[in-house]
Amino acid sequence: MLWYLVKVTIMFGLRSSGGSYEKMRSEYYLDVENPFCPQVTKQIHEHEQESELREQMSGYKRMRRQHQKQLIALENKLKAEMDEHRLKLQKEVETQANNAYIELEKLAKRHAVQTEKEMKTALADEKKFQQQIVAQQKKELTTFLDTQKKQYKLCKEKIKEEMNEDHSTPKKEKQERLSKHKENMQHSQAEEEAHLLAQQRVFYERNCRAFKRKVMIKRHDVEQEQIREELNKKKTQKEMEHAMLIRHDESTQELEQRQLKTLQKLRMDLIRLQHQTELENQIEYNNRRERELHRKHVLELRQQPKNLKVLELQIKKQF
Repeated sequence: MLWYLVKVTIMFGLRSSGGSYEKMRSEYYLDVENPFCPQVTKQIHEHEQESELREQMSGYKRMRRQHQKQLIALENKLKAEMDEHRLKLQKEVETQANNAYIELEKLAKRHAVQTEKEMKTALADEKKFQQQIVAQQKKELTTFLDTQKKQYKLCKEKIKEEMNEDHSTPKKEKQERLSKHKENMQHSQAEEEAHLLAQQRVFYERNCRAFKRKVMIKRHDVEQEQIREELNKKKTQKEMEHAMLIRHDESTQELEQRQLKTLQKLRMDLIRLQHQTELENQIEYNNRRERELHRKHVLELRQQPKNLKVLELQIKKQF
């Protein structure tokens, strides 16, 4: 086929001029006895052959250009389809990322509200707890002081009775003993009161620390639960994102394979069409050559009697 295409591209010939070509053919083609008939017939045949070859070559080039346009058009179509597919996937990724961000923002706000509520509740409970302790201790102190007053009064009356029964002791000495006894009792009661206040203070501080520790442990548990909830949410989002990306990759590969098959099918169809056209051109060329050879053979057979006469005359002249 290569030698055939090269031959077609390098051949050249005469261009017909409409009626002159038909006239030449009608006048000389059938006139076998005309001495110029073989040459004219050859020129006519060569001209017809060159025209047919040029037409075949032009048609072949048009077909190749049309095939190239079809391939380019399909490639552009497939590229646009892939761009649209990738844009769709990108939008889906962005949508999921935005939804994930919104969900995390909602979760963070809910956690913030929950934490603020827990802190307010803890402060209120701590204040109430402290007030309860203070009220209880105040009640205990009041009871303690009332008891001391009663004890002081009883002891004072008892000492007075004892002194009234003792007639041998001078009155001044009795007053001094009574004052000293009062002073001792007041000192003892003051120490007992101070001891009670110290115990209440220790009890208050210890219970407040215990309450705060309990509140902090509860707050820590809440924070840990919030962190676990946030991590679980992020884990779920990452798993969804991973599954989406896998799905995107699979869909992209399927589209690429489908497009590749479509493009490959078109190329094979065009190649088969091209080969079929080349084969048909080759067959037509072979048939034409066969007809030309047959025509040439017939022409030679028609010219053979004349050639024999010329040869006979030449032989006679020699003798």
